[in-house]
Amino acid sequence: TTTILISSLATGTIITASSHHWLMAWVGLEMNTLAIIPMISKQHHPRATEAATKYFLTQAAASTTILFSSTTNAWQTGTWDITNMTSPTANMLLTMALAMKLGLAPMHFWLPEVLQGSTIKTALIITTWQKLAPMALIFTMSNALPTTALLTMAMISTLLGGWAGLNQTQTRKIMAYSSIAHLGWMAAITTIMPSILTLNLVLYLLMTTSMFYTLILLNSKNIKDMATSPTTSPTTTTLAMLTLLSLGGLPPLTGFMPKWLIIEELTTQNLTTTATILALSALLSLFFYLRLSYSSTITLAPNTTTTKHKWRFKPTINTTLLTMTLPTSLLMLPITPMIC
Repeated sequence: TTTILISSLATGTIITASSHHWLMAWVGLEMNTLAIIPMISKQHHPRATEAATKYFLTQAAASTTILFSSTTNAWQTGTWDITNMTSPTANMLLTMALAMKLGLAPMHFWLPEVLQGSTIKTALIITTWQKLAPMALIFTMSNALPTTALLTMAMISTLLGGWAGLNQTQTRKIMAYSSIAHLGWMAAITTIMPSILTLNLVLYLLMTTSMFYTLILLNSKNIKDMATSPTTSPTTTTLAMLTLLSLGGLPPLTGFMPKWLIIEELTTQNLTTTATILALSALLSLFFYLRLSYSSTITLAPNTTTTKHKWRFKPTINTTLLTMTLPTSLLMLPITPMIC
């Protein structure tokens, strides 16, 4: 069953990313939605059932809006081609639908609740793989999307992602608001320079995957668990702290690179107000990343406890993937001059 669900996830994303017809893109999005719902609800717990229901209703509404907007455009232009969206009404509806799919504010309310009701592994899939299909559609039709609407949602998302994450203690909700804030940065640069959008998406996927695998390895579901993780694996906890700071965009770590490029491009386009709001909102996100980092490293100092600690993990697929993703997500900043 797991193989069928994962294959359906991959197939749905590939169909959406490679299609030129709106109907096929819609089919791929529906395959994605129907494949992830059993993975969310497999715990047989009321919270998981609630999360699956919220996810289904939200994604079904977004898919319906996508189909309605593409039908409206086809009615006016006579074509179902994704790259030929010329109706302003259809473009606005499509932007709202894709924002709902991704979890951009103000259509973000489902994302923290769904992640909190899911397992950490399922939350990893929702925050990484499930973003690829809508992002592929956004990238394909970036020239037709309304810039003002995207910039407005970008500012709201980055501010809300930082502000709402301040009072969270659950790591999955913190990562949910982190995802909302990062998606806001991507939305801000979508219509201006799609190449930076691609770079930001790749680095976001890399850093988020590294952080989630760290949470899986340390079995940390809240800040209290992170505070006791150094006794289990000091090295992994230290790398997790660096990954969190990289997610916050602290130089010279990798996460600083896309934020730097986006602010530079927005300033070049005379969008200084937007760039200022994004930069200030990054400070809010950085605060709760620092708080989580501090809680995870506060017990790294030598102590005199007599408790026997398990200092080593047995090699698993999670440790192998963590070994591959963590250094990459931390050490890519020196390639910035080549990208610029």
